[in-house]
Amino acid sequence: MSPAPISPQRLVEQRAEGRCEYCRMHQSLQGATFHVEHIHPKIRGGSSDLDNLAWCCPSCNLHKADRIAAIDPQTNLSTPLFHPRHDVWSEHFQWKGFELIGLTPAGRATIALLNLNHSRKIFIRQAETRFNLFPPP
Repeated sequence: MSPAPISPQRLVEQRAEGRCEYCRMHQSLQGATFHVEHIHPKIRGGSSDLDNLAWCCPSCNLHKADRIAAIDPQTNLSTPLFHPRHDVWSEHFQWKGFELIGLTPAGRATIALLNLNHSRKIFIRQAETRFNLFPPP
């Protein structure tokens, strides 16, 4: 008998190594279940193909909602959000202590829209250091 196929949700979670693909928070210290998020929302024509799915903490998922662009606070121009499948995270973001810094318009717009430096996220990152989960690889 062949093994049961792995669900798309499990594949997305494994690919993300249990971390939100936007804020990089690890799900192991969270009380809430992470979500499979449509990077390009279905309501905007996005598919449910694995290439359009990301592992996402509830906070990032709720802030992102059906958006694919946001305002870069530095230029005040609309820019596409960070795309976990097509963009390289380290090209758009870097850590400065427990704070996330945007290196590009997409990085800055994503940080602003998803509120990635909210005091709760900073506190969670501080707690993650005790379990060797921060900074993320």
